[in-house]
Amino acid sequence: MPRAHTYPDPKPGDVILDFVGERRTIADYEAAGGYRQLERALGMSDKDIVDALQASNLRGRGGAGFPTGRKASFLAPPHPRYLVINADESEPGTFKDREIMLRNPHALIEGVLIMSWAIRAAQAFIYIRGEYFTEYEVLVDAVAEARERGWVNRPLPGTDYTPDIVVHRGAGAYICGEETALLASLNGFRGQPTAKPPFPAVAGAYMRPTLLNNVETIATVPAILAMGGEAYAAVGTEQSKGTRVFSLSGPVQRPGNYEMPLTGTFRELIEGLGGGMADGRAMKCFIPGGSSTPALLPEQLDTGLAFEAVQAAGSMAGSGAVIVVDDRTCMVQFGLRVAEFYRHESCGKCTPCREGVPWITSLLRRIEGGEAKDYEIDLLLNVCDRVEGKCLCPLGDACAMPVRSYVKLFREEFEAHVRLGHCPYHDMSPLSSLYPMPKSLLPLVPA
Repeated sequence: MPRAHTYPDPKPGDVILDFVGERRTIADYEAAGGYRQLERALGMSDKDIVDALQASNLRGRGGAGFPTGRKASFLAPPHPRYLVINADESEPGTFKDREIMLRNPHALIEGVLIMSWAIRAAQAFIYIRGEYFTEYEVLVDAVAEARERGWVNRPLPGTDYTPDIVVHRGAGAYICGEETALLASLNGFRGQPTAKPPFPAVAGAYMRPTLLNNVETIATVPAILAMGGEAYAAVGTEQSKGTRVFSLSGPVQRPGNYEMPLTGTFRELIEGLGGGMADGRAMKCFIPGGSSTPALLPEQLDTGLAFEAVQAAGSMAGSGAVIVVDDRTCMVQFGLRVAEFYRHESCGKCTPCREGVPWITSLLRRIEGGEAKDYEIDLLLNVCDRVEGKCLCPLGDACAMPVRSYVKLFREEFEAHVRLGHCPYHDMSPLSSLYPMPKSLLPLVPA
C-alpha cells in the first residue's frame, strides 16, 4: 500500500498518492496535514503563490505539459476571474484523476482553494466526466465537508474573500477534454472547440479571464507549497520537474496507478512496479501517453518518463497513460479500434476531422477485412498526413498520429492482411471478438 506522510516533509515519489486505503473524509485528510497549506497560503500574496509555482516548474499533467505557474501569470487583470478544473478524464487508458478524486478528494479541493485565493476567483468549477458518477458523489460530499469546516462559502480566516466550488457533470463527450470545448459546454453551448485567440486566460468561463488546469496538476499545489518550489524542482529532469502519476494497463502483472519521479524510465515502471508481462507473453509495443500517442518498441523501454525524453523517442508523454501491447495483438485491429473511438467522439466542426477520421477508419476496416488493395496502405498514410495539424483541435491528430505509427512500425502486418485477404492474427488477438471475421473469409483462416 502507498505510505501516508505528514506535511511539510513529503518524499519524492509519494506526493499525490500519499494516502492509505480510501481516504474520503476531511478528518482523515487533516490528520495527514491537510489544509495546513491553505492556512499558510492565506498569509501569502497572490504573487508569492504564483512565484512558488513558477519556481517548481510544474508542468500541466493533463497532456499538453504547459508550465502551470506561467499559465497563472498570463491571466488578464479584469475581474471577475474564474478557476476551472478539467476532470473530464476521457483519454483511453487514463484513470489517474479518477483515483485522486475517489480516494484523495480533499487534496484536489485544497489545491482548488489555494488557487482560487491566488487569483481571487469569483467561482471555481470542477468539470467532471459524466460517467464518473461515484467520483462525482465523493467530490460533492467532500465539498460539503469543506463547507462545514468553513473553507467554502464563508470568508476565509483573516480575509474578506469567500470561495465557492461548483462540481459540474459533463455529458460524456471526449471532445470536452479540450479546454475551449469544455468552456463552451460550461457556458451552456454545444461542447465544440473554438479558435484561439482569445485564450481562456482572456475570455474563458462567462467570457472572463479563466485559469484552467487538470486534476492532478491542482492536487499537486499543496505539496509544492509544503516542499517549496525549489525543493519540488530538485526532483525530476531539467525540463520535467517533480513526480507524475502513470496509469499502467494491458497484459502486465500489476496494472494500476503508480507515482514516479520524472527521472525514471518506462522499464522501471513496466517491469519494476508493474511486474513485467503477464502469462509469459512477449511485448510487442507500448503506448507511452494514452491512445492518442504514437507507439514505442520494446527496445525503447529505457526511454525516460520525462516530457522531453518521450518526445525525443518519437512519441508524447500525453496524459500519462501507459498501455502495454503483447504479441497476440493485431496492430491493424488495434488501429481500427483506436480510429473508431475518435470517429465516434469527433464533434464534426472542422472538415479535416469530420471527413478525414472516418476515412482513416474506413481504410483500416477494409484492410482488416481483407478487402484492401496494395495502394491503400500508402493512401492511409496520406490521409493521416492530411489530417494531422489541419484540425481546429488535437482530436484529428489523436487519431492520425498513432495510426501512422502502427503502419510505420508494423507495416508487414498491414501488408499481410492485403496479401492473405484476412487477418493472420484473428484467432489469437484479444480484440477478435470486437471484429468478427466476415463469413466470406472464414475458409481462408488457417486452422
